[in-house]
Amino acid sequence: MNILIIGSGGREFTFAWKISQSPNTEKLFIAPGNAGTEQFGENVELAGDDFDGIGKFVTENRIDMVIVGPEAPLVDGIRDYFENDESLKEVMLIGPGKQGAMLEGSKDFSKEFMNRHEIPTAKAATFTQNTLKEGIEYLGSSNYPIVLKADGLAAGKGVVIANDEEEAVAVLTEMLVNKKFGAASSKVLIEEFLEGIELSVFVLTDGKDYLLFPEAKDYKRIGEHDTGPNTGGMGAVSPVGFASDDFMDRVEKKVVIPTIEGLQQDNIPYLGFIFIGLMKVGNEPYVIEYNVRMGDPETQVVIPRIKNDFTELLTSAANGTLSKQKIDIDEDAAATIVMVSEGYPGSYEKGREIHGLADVTDALVVHAGTKRKDYKILTNGGRVLSVTGRGQYLGDALRHAYDGVQYVTWQGAYHRTDIGKDVLADHID
Repeated sequence: MNILIIGSGGREFTFAWKISQSPNTEKLFIAPGNAGTEQFGENVELAGDDFDGIGKFVTENRIDMVIVGPEAPLVDGIRDYFENDESLKEVMLIGPGKQGAMLEGSKDFSKEFMNRHEIPTAKAATFTQNTLKEGIEYLGSSNYPIVLKADGLAAGKGVVIANDEEEAVAVLTEMLVNKKFGAASSKVLIEEFLEGIELSVFVLTDGKDYLLFPEAKDYKRIGEHDTGPNTGGMGAVSPVGFASDDFMDRVEKKVVIPTIEGLQQDNIPYLGFIFIGLMKVGNEPYVIEYNVRMGDPETQVVIPRIKNDFTELLTSAANGTLSKQKIDIDEDAAATIVMVSEGYPGSYEKGREIHGLADVTDALVVHAGTKRKDYKILTNGGRVLSVTGRGQYLGDALRHAYDGVQYVTWQGAYHRTDIGKDVLADHID
């Protein structure tokens, strides 16, 4: 089977690493990939929004399956593009159409979806620049802290937690009037703040049946002890000790099943991944957000724990035969530590040489924002790479990951030193 993965980050690297292990994989291409993905297949200079170029490549290279890593091509309708082209419509594509991708593309849409299907979530109201006055009045009668979310895609950075009314009004104004997140904040959700602990749940669905992947916990903020601005993610761990069997049973019954059934009831065809961001409040799950693809960096700890032939699972999803599959999960823990460029999530420099990659022997170095030039590997993004460790217990996995991080250096490299320690502190690995 010839397979094309679209994307260039750590998620796509991990897909390529796993898919290359399958005997069902003949040729593997990654577009555009990074300096690490070339270990597993051939990098192709194609952008995720170049649907014409992707379509032409798929036809010329007899691609059987396309796996869409990032959210933007899905929200922009790459599945719809394939389905409306006679030469492409038979190609297996992993990812929902434009309508299904609205679960991530619009937080207002997803909130209405959750309310309509009685999926537990925080109370929220949506405002635009034209209703700014009403939004400010709403903030005046709200409890604090409170959450403000840009409606559209903002690369994981469109969420602000305001601690008081003055801060909330300033943030709302900055989002709606000053377009802090561009078109993404033309609408803003003001959402009740939920007190609890976060985790992420991942589903692969063919639209009728689903497989539940291992859960994970990621760490969004740039600073130690979850301080500073939100990022795309600074690390992740799996399994999550506080996600007991009883709690996960509640997640499946109250969230996963109603989500799959809700899509069917709304006549929204859906084939691909659903990432469910949850808050555990007491012992009850509340949905914070949906994503329509696997998370990054969570993929780096979820995929290594799946024993199945990943290509086979994806083929079953594409063929509508997922009911015949059973997920086989490794009991060992996984932890990933993200290393970023100095200045991230703000401005940062690219092109700094990375040293020590070959010295990491007891962990997996997952490339993200990297490129190769003149036999050197250089930084090419904010989140440059991550190091994933494995172990019988979470403490072992974290030790292997952090040991690996110590070998990798470049000018201005930064990582958090407390990933997973909150879970370990509760003695619940």
